[in-house]
Amino acid sequence: MPHSAAGGRSDRWARSAPLANTRGAVAAEFVIVMPALLLVLLLAIGAILLSAQRVALTAAAAELVRLEARGDRTAAQARLGSLGDGTTVSRSRDGPLLCLTLRAHPGAGALAAVEIRAMACAAVIEAER
Repeated sequence: MPHSAAGGRSDRWARSAPLANTRGAVAAEFVIVMPALLLVLLLAIGAILLSAQRVALTAAAAELVRLEARGDRTAAQARLGSLGDGTTVSRSRDGPLLCLTLRAHPGAGALAAVEIRAMACAAVIEAER
């Protein structure tokens, strides 16, 4: 046991040397994983924003078609003006049924490439003569 003190120190150093060598690997893994996590976070935020825009556009389409079916063009134009410049409207009529489709490209950057559509229909109320 004469070498126990010196051997103990060298054994401890030999056991801690692999830990020192893995510190660079942890940093490299962090550099690789962090952009992937940011990308997933941005995709999730984009999906939430698109879903919120879709809900708003669907509600606007339902409100607009009801206003137009009742013959309230003034209120319909005011509501349409509040939607923004990027929203387009198309109408179709099949007998007493009026259908309205709204299309929009919400957001900027990559989200601007996505088109959101919402369609709503309502029965037309004919004015009594």
